[in-house]
Amino acid sequence: MMKNLMVERLAGMIQKSKHLVVFTGAGISTSIGIPDFRGPKGIWTLQRQGKALPEASLPFHRATPSPTHMALVELEKAGLLKFLISQNVDGLHIRSGIPREKLAELHGNSFMELCPSCGAEYMRDFEIETIGLKETARRCSKAGCCAKLRDTVLDWEDALPRKEMDPAEKHCKMADVVLCLGTSLQITPACNLPLKCLRGGGKIVIVNLQKTPKDKKASLVIHGLVDKVIAGVMNMLNMCIPPFVRIDLFQIILTQALSLDKKYVNWTLRIASVHGKQAPLPFVRSVEVSFSESLNMKAAVLHNQPLHLKRRTVRSTKPFDIILKMNFSPGCKCLYTKLKIPVDFEVSTDVVKEERDSIIQKLKDRAIKDPCCGQTAVVERRAILVPKSEVIVHAIVTNIIEYGSSSGDSEASSLGNVSLKRKHEVKLDSGISWKRTKARKQNSRHRR
Repeated sequence: MMKNLMVERLAGMIQKSKHLVVFTGAGISTSIGIPDFRGPKGIWTLQRQGKALPEASLPFHRATPSPTHMALVELEKAGLLKFLISQNVDGLHIRSGIPREKLAELHGNSFMELCPSCGAEYMRDFEIETIGLKETARRCSKAGCCAKLRDTVLDWEDALPRKEMDPAEKHCKMADVVLCLGTSLQITPACNLPLKCLRGGGKIVIVNLQKTPKDKKASLVIHGLVDKVIAGVMNMLNMCIPPFVRIDLFQIILTQALSLDKKYVNWTLRIASVHGKQAPLPFVRSVEVSFSESLNMKAAVLHNQPLHLKRRTVRSTKPFDIILKMNFSPGCKCLYTKLKIPVDFEVSTDVVKEERDSIIQKLKDRAIKDPCCGQTAVVERRAILVPKSEVIVHAIVTNIIEYGSSSGDSEASSLGNVSLKRKHEVKLDSGISWKRTKARKQNSRHRR
C-alpha cells in the first residue's frame, strides 16, 4: 500500500511537471539481461562474493529495450519528458526511439561512431570494436570529409565530453523534476548532475533497488524494481507502454560483366551491411540461394561473411528469379525470411521516391498491426554504371516486443494492474560492459 501511494505521488509529479529530466543507469537494463555493477546480481557484487559471472546466451547487439526504455519513449512523445541523460553504453535509448537531440549519453554508446572532423554520428547494428575514443576501421561518408571515425565509449581516464555534458547540465538546471532511474548515483561527476535542479527549486526523485548516497537530497525515494514502478506510473497516467519493433537494414548488390568473348554474363551477388563493405552483418547467420526452376543452376548456402556468390549464365538467358532464404542469428524473433530477386540483366533505373524514414515507419506500423517478424520493405534502389551494378537496400523486421497488461504478476498488479510481458527473457553478452571489471571496481570513485 505504501509503495502504491509513492508511485501515485510520482505519477502526479510527472503529470504536473513543466520540465521533466530523466537520469538513467544500469538498473533500467537488468531486466533484459544486461547486468549492472552494484545490484544483488551485479558484476561487482558477484565478484566480491567470489561467485561466477552469469553466462551469456545472446550477444550484446541483440539486446532489446526494457519496459522502462519504451515507457520513456511514450513520455517523450506525449511532451512530458523534455530531456534524458544516460550513463549506459548499450545504445538502447536511441534504439528504442528517443530523439538524439533530447539525449545525452555521458559515457558513450557501444554502437556509435563519431567523425572528429565534421561531427557526424553513425549508429551501427554491430558493436564497435574499440573503446577509449580510438580510431576505427571506417571513414566518414559525408561529402568532402572522409576523416577516420572514432568510437564514443569513454575509458577510465577520459573526461566526459562537453557535447554531452553541456546540454545535460543545462536541462538539469531548468528541470523542476529530475527522475533518477536504476542508478546508484556514485559515479562522479555524472552523479552530481541531478543536484543542479535544486538551486532553481526543482525536485529529485530516485527509483532504485538499493539506497543511494543522494537519497537524503531527494523529495521522493522508491526502493524497488524500476520496470514495475514505471509500469505502475504509466497505468496511473492512463498511458500504454508501446511495443518495440526492431528494423535492421541490409543491401543486395548484383554486379554484371560480359565475358571476353561476349557470350556469357559473369555476375556476382552480394548480401552486405549498409555500414560498409567490410562491416559485419550480425543478424544474418546464413543465406540459402536458389534459382527459378526453369534455370538449371546449382543452389548454394552462404555461411561465411562477406556473403557473396559468383555465377555465369549464357548471355541469351531469359530473365529469372533468385530466391534468398535469410536465416537469422540468435536473438532475432523469427528464424528466417524469404526474398525474391528478379534478374533481367538490365540495371533498373527505378528509384525509391519516398523518404527512408517514412518507409521504415510504415514498416513498423505494419509490424505492430500484424505482429510478424520477417516483413520487409525496399528503402533504397540505385544503379552503378561501372561496374554495372544494381544496389537494393532492404529494411527487415527482426524483433517485436510487446508489453501487455495482466494481473499475473502480483507486484506489478499492485502498482496498477500492469505486468511486464516480454516475448522472451534472455541473458545477454554485455560485451564491453564487462571488460576490465577489476579496474572498474578499483577506480569506481574516480570515474569520469
